[in-house]
Amino acid sequence: MTLIETLRQQWFSNVRGDLLSGLVVALALIPEAIAFSIIAGVDPKVGLYASFCIAVVISFTGGRPGMISAATGAMALLMVTLVRDHGLEYLLAASVLCGVLQIAAGYLRLGSLMRFVSRSVVTGFVNALAILIFMAQLPELTNVTWHVYAMTAAGLGIIYLFPYLPKIGKVIPSPLVCILSMTAVAMYFGLDIRTVADMGELPDTLPVFLWPDVPLNLDTLLVILPYSAAMAVVGLLESMMTATIVDDLTDTSSDKNRECKGQGIANIGSGLLGGMAGCAMIGQSVINVKSGGRTRLSCFVAGVVLLLLVVFASDWVGQIPMAALVAVMIMVSIGTFSWDSLRNLRKHPLSTNIVMVTTVAVVVATHNLAYGVLAGVLLASLFFANKIGHFLYISSELDASGNERRYQVVGQVFFSSADKFSASFDFKEVLDKVTIDLSRAHFWDITAVGALDKVVLKFRREGTEVAVIGLNQASATIVDRFGVHDKPDAADQLIGH
Repeated sequence: MTLIETLRQQWFSNVRGDLLSGLVVALALIPEAIAFSIIAGVDPKVGLYASFCIAVVISFTGGRPGMISAATGAMALLMVTLVRDHGLEYLLAASVLCGVLQIAAGYLRLGSLMRFVSRSVVTGFVNALAILIFMAQLPELTNVTWHVYAMTAAGLGIIYLFPYLPKIGKVIPSPLVCILSMTAVAMYFGLDIRTVADMGELPDTLPVFLWPDVPLNLDTLLVILPYSAAMAVVGLLESMMTATIVDDLTDTSSDKNRECKGQGIANIGSGLLGGMAGCAMIGQSVINVKSGGRTRLSCFVAGVVLLLLVVFASDWVGQIPMAALVAVMIMVSIGTFSWDSLRNLRKHPLSTNIVMVTTVAVVVATHNLAYGVLAGVLLASLFFANKIGHFLYISSELDASGNERRYQVVGQVFFSSADKFSASFDFKEVLDKVTIDLSRAHFWDITAVGALDKVVLKFRREGTEVAVIGLNQASATIVDRFGVHDKPDAADQLIGH
């Protein structure tokens, strides 16, 4: 594919859909960016500048067209202590270092580690995020007048019914219609309800390039490195998971390692323009996809329109009722949640369900996506190791003379199955020779090698000659390197081994 064809496919193959979806995302980003700034303990403009910069930069550098990246709550939670103890300038420096670490992760191809995240973990991540998005809307629906409930219900009605209108329903994204119509109603009737302006003061100037005003020494590095490392891990984890979800929604693939580098470049730019570090946003990405966004243009438009709105049209943007945006986010929550996962609880294996539910529970309880995904991956790994460990079968056959037994090992020998391997041999049987045929087995780790050593040496102590045959090349390599049964003074080495 030529450069021109690539540009057309990734930027201009869906112009109308991307322009409209970018506008919807920009409007939905404003209150969230302000809210995340408040969580981090910084001025609202820090989150808004970050969302503008990250969205624009990632549209060029990211590996997943159509995915939205900006300031996020997961990242904001990690910044609270740094801002409180050291101030905004250290946060900006930490954002820059976070970007450097993410670029390094991209070159180390750590994005490829996503293949170790099972489908049940991804499902749990999606469901937990849907629950968190819904829970984040509850403060806007608590201790409010009936007007707010009416506006929210009307907004949801527009979102779900407008697409069924002939001709126009498929042309204009229903979330955009919801925001514009609810804003018009609130302004026309002069409703006294919470608006975007009540979230915080919008900036009135464009961001400027500023190097973080911190001492360039080892002490500064020691202060910001733990925060930067945590933000880099959480940011990449959320971005990789979101990219996987958007891959499924759009039935396309993405370059995870390029996404790592792109996120890093975007966060460096954000820190140098007075913004906080961010990452991919599942909620906004779902809004973008469901509003028709597919290419890099949608994310670029979202970032540019966001900045233009908050700087040059703040008076109008400030009139948007939060109830309209709550309706949009409830739609995102409903659309994000994997309802099939509930129906599949009876069909799927118990281990799969446990992994999914654990991921949801940990994320919702801690509000930390990294903890939930880590717990899910560890559980899935344990279940997998236990399951594979059972796929080990050892048969034996005594020759006609009654003095030689041949053991046939079939399956995988590693830390989970090593004990089963050792227990499958009869060391008390009086034999002249034992042959252990490993032609249909594979040895994976030093635990398996240690088990083979113990078996061979136990037979030898009983006066039995042992022949180990059939090792494949990979197994032979690890046995030759770490095994002791075929080395001089094997019994002594086994004690230290």
